[in-house]
Formats: sequence, C-alpha cells, structure tokens
Amino acid sequence: MSRFAPAPTGYLHLGHVVSCLYVFGLTRALGGQVLVRIEDHDRTRARPEFDEAIREDLAWLGLIPDRSPWKGLGEFDPALRQSHRADVHAARLADLARGGLVYRCDCPRSSMTPGNDGELFHQGYCQSRKIPDDVPHGLRIPMPDRDITFHDLIAGPQSQNPFRQTGDLLARDRHGCFTYHFSCAVDDLDQGVNLVIRGRDLLASTGRQLALRELLSAPGSPVFCHHDLLVDETGRKLGKRFLSTSIRKMRLDGGTPESILGLAAFLARKTQHQGPLDLPSALDSFMR
Repeated sequence: MSRFAPAPTGYLHLGHVVSCLYVFGLTRALGGQVLVRIEDHDRTRARPEFDEAIREDLAWLGLIPDRSPWKGLGEFDPALRQSHRADVHAARLADLARGGLVYRCDCPRSSMTPGNDGELFHQGYCQSRKIPDDVPHGLRIPMPDRDITFHDLIAGPQSQNPFRQTGDLLARDRHGCFTYHFSCAVDDLDQGVNLVIRGRDLLASTGRQLALRELLSAPGSPVFCHHDLLVDETGRKLGKRFLSTSIRKMRLDGGTPESILGLAAFLARKTQHQGPLDLPSALDSFMR
C-alpha cells in the first residue's frame, strides 16, 4: 500500500501531478494499491474548497485511488483525513508519555539554531525543566543520537542521525496541532502504508519517521522511494512562481488531461519530447 497525501492549502500543480505519477506508476507496477490521504493537520491553512478541488482534479486526470477520503457528495472517510484523527494521534502520544518519552517545551523558534541539514535544532534542555501544564507549550519526543540506516529505491543506501539533524522532535505544537512528522508516522502505520513514495526534499526526514515507528512499536519498515523534483533546463529546482500555476487554471485555459500528463512527464525528464500522453503511457514512463 502506498499513498498520495496532499495538504488542502492550495490547488494541485504540476509538481503534484509528477508525484502522483510516481506513486500510481511505481505502486501499480509492484502490484500494490494507492490511497489518498488529506493531510489537513494545519487547521489554520486548510480550506474545504481546496479539498474538493483535489478530488475533482484527480478524477479529471484519471488518477483514481483504491481508497480515498471521499465517499460521495458531502460524505467522507474520517480515517483518511488527518483533522478527524486528532483523538488517535493524542492517544498514541499519550502512550509514549506514559513510557516517559514525551516532555513539555515552551521554546520559541527564535531560540533555536540550524542543525546539520539546515533545519532548526532543539537541544532538549526542556526535558529537565518540568514546565507546568498551564504554561503554553508544545510536546516533544527525544530522538535517538545514533545512526539509522535504510535503503532508498532511487537514492540508494542512507544513514541518518535524527538527533544530530534537528534535536528532539516536536510532536504537537503549542496550539494543539499535531506536526507533520508525528501524524504522518502514525497514519502510515495505521493505514498499512509499506511503500512511501515522495519528493527528494523529504529524504532527510526519513530517519526521524523511522525512529518514531520504533518508539510506536511498529512492526517492520516501509520501503522508501524519494524521487527527483521538477527542475529547469539547467537542473535547478523550479521556483514556486512556476509551480503556482494550478491544474485548475490550466483546465480553465483549455488544457486537456493528456496535455498536462505529457507536460508533467516531460518536465520530470521521463520523455524526451513534450507532447500529449494518455494516462497508461504517462504511468508507464514513471515505472522505469
């Protein structure tokens, strides 16, 4: 089982289409199934109109998952929408807390420094401060100071030290929202996701999610595949301005599913020439 897990904070763009083609193409080539999960853990930015647009755009492109959060008009599966799984996430975090694996932290972002990979680093000193419950705080999980190794289907052998990268992991922020890494690890475990296909920009965070799975007593480990991001002719990552052109706008401007699938495959360097592609041909280009 693999998943495509967009956040409903904007419309789908070509980068999302590339990610979908990798997920659907590779998963189906391996005989697996695909689920769509709406990652709306950031309740301050998620919008219902974007959620509905994701459903419509995927259906228009012909990318139909085996499981999705949408059951019908006005109905949805709460198991595949993170905002409806807060009780599950809270229960998992409480289990870790009972084992002494969670502590309160009131550190502002401004007090942290960049870690080894440029992300903010938390030293873990709040672990001994015993911050009162009535003080606004987040909840952190200590990360292991050891190498975690795994093999990526594209990037090859990897070794990461979660603590050296970012320090202890924030699992729930001071506003009560569960973070991406914690909610993603719990949901992948509960939903049987054993093939994680996502952009290379998330490769560095894989050790953290594997560490979380160990703490959650998860059996086994998923297979990981981190694909390249869209780049221009010089090899530089395409900027947000280019990717801000939504599939919705391309549809309104007269684009067809075949033209968009062909453009995505060309930009991902899966085809040598830009031109329309039907869905089977587009998926086939991402299986290689």
